[in-house]
Amino acid sequence: MLEKGSRVPPFEVTDSDGNPVTQEVFAGKRTVLFFYPRAGTPG
Repeated sequence: MLEKGSRVPPFEVTDSDGNPVTQEVFAGKRTVLFFYPRAGTPG
């Protein structure tokens, strides 16, 4: 679990166009990451 204000660990995800995105894109910027854990799942 990440704490508010902590540094993001290394990650790689795919954007809506299928392009890879890593934490390096946001280096030096304040960023809010929001995840939808149930997005794209049935129910």
